[in-house]
Amino acid sequence: MKILVTNDDGIFAQGLWILVKELKSIARVIVVAPDREQSAIGTAVTLHQPLRVQKVRSMVPEVETYSVEGTPADSVILALGKLVKNKIDLVISGINHGANLGDDVLISGTVGAALQGYLRGLPALAISVALGDNLHLDAAAKLATVLARKIKSNALPTNILLNVNLPNLPLVKIRGAKITRLASESHTDTVEERHDGRRRYYWLIRQRVNKATDEKTDVWAIEQDNISITPLHTNLLNKPSPAITDSLCSELLEELGK
Repeated sequence: MKILVTNDDGIFAQGLWILVKELKSIARVIVVAPDREQSAIGTAVTLHQPLRVQKVRSMVPEVETYSVEGTPADSVILALGKLVKNKIDLVISGINHGANLGDDVLISGTVGAALQGYLRGLPALAISVALGDNLHLDAAAKLATVLARKIKSNALPTNILLNVNLPNLPLVKIRGAKITRLASESHTDTVEERHDGRRRYYWLIRQRVNKATDEKTDVWAIEQDNISITPLHTNLLNKPSPAITDSLCSELLEELGK
């Protein structure tokens, strides 16, 4: 199995390399990621300026690694269109430092990168961990590896785009896993007017709304210390959402040792 790994936190992000180290135990891994942090850039693609790529030394031995002066989506497009010579079996974007829940997916560079793999006929995962003082990334890396194994063995459909979020907790404190849908109206966007002593400027602020009440949503699952697994699909391409049942959650928890 050959897995393309990318992210939107940049090539040197801790979550990227914890994920790569874990995945390397089951697959050949190649990394193509932005050269800098690119959060909230969504599905942006660079069309009107050149894209420069540099091969860099990997933080994990024997992992081919490229740094891209572009967006997360650019990284996947370049990887699949030029940089990777042999077939890729799976695209994983993450581990993002911060959850991507509800309407976050519309601006998430993590999800935007995974989407580029999915649109090219590959199974794709976007995986994130909620923010906290100390990020617990190991559980997310192990979960990504379990999901990759299931895709490899055809225990999961290959026409999937999954948005996976974990609470920022050690594995032993995670209560369970839920198949969820995106919460609606999960954020409010406000604008603050400020002044730096010379001129006026504006600051965009994205805030979480009140606690979730719908138990089927991703926001509710995370608030209850559960893993949220949300199948995404694109109606514009008439691609049906793959059938994923709640039994997957119990299987994943068992394989994670819970």
